Amino acid sequence: MKELDLLKKDWNKNDNYPKFSEQEIYAMLHKNSSSTVKWIFIISILELSFGLVLGIILSFTKFDIENTEFLKSIGIYNYYEAFVGVLYVVVVYFIIRFYLMYKKVSTTDNTKQLMNNILKARKTVQNYILFNLIAFAVGFIPFFSYVLKISVDKASLENTGKLAEISTRSYILTFLLIIVITGILTAAFWFVYKLLYGFLLKKLKNNYKELKKIDL
Repeated sequence: MKELDLLKKDWNKNDNYPKFSEQEIYAMLHKNSSSTVKWIFIISILELSFGLVLGIILSFTKFDIENTEFLKSIGIYNYYEAFVGVLYVVVVYFIIRFYLMYKKVSTTDNTKQLMNNILKARKTVQNYILFNLIAFAVGFIPFFSYVLKISVDKASLENTGKLAEISTRSYILTFLLIIVITGILTAAFWFVYKLLYGFLLKKLKNNYKELKKIDL
């Protein structure tokens, strides 16, 4: 983008700098946009691959075995597996969308269509990030709440032979604590996504603005 930055500062102002035609500017923006969407596609694949590899590695650990046994003992293992399965399906769907957007941006041959495809690419990435954050929050709150309750009940039965009596105040404070923890973790995930995709989205936004100037 060095040529484009140079152009924005000195286009038609100084004869010492090279002049670029609108077609040349479009070609630079087109190439940059295509490369940006390609990187979005690549990063999403790496993100999915990391999750799969991490899951495979953990499956051979004592932690995963104990976790699986615990989930089965409290009767939610099948729900957990279904949730994770749906999550992976949706992530794969978005990855396919990223690839298709990359192909569209790469083969676009006019300014208006490129602008439209850039907007669609940005919207798709934003929806992808939003889905992951919502899925985490929606899945974490009831799952952690249920696991916590079952754990307390099991500990109480083992120690006293009866279920512990928990006050309404304790329930409310526990729920508020879970909400706070969920908010902190969700914010942390959002920050990671901002690092991964924020710069690329900004580049697409800037390219759109430059294309809009050409299209006027």
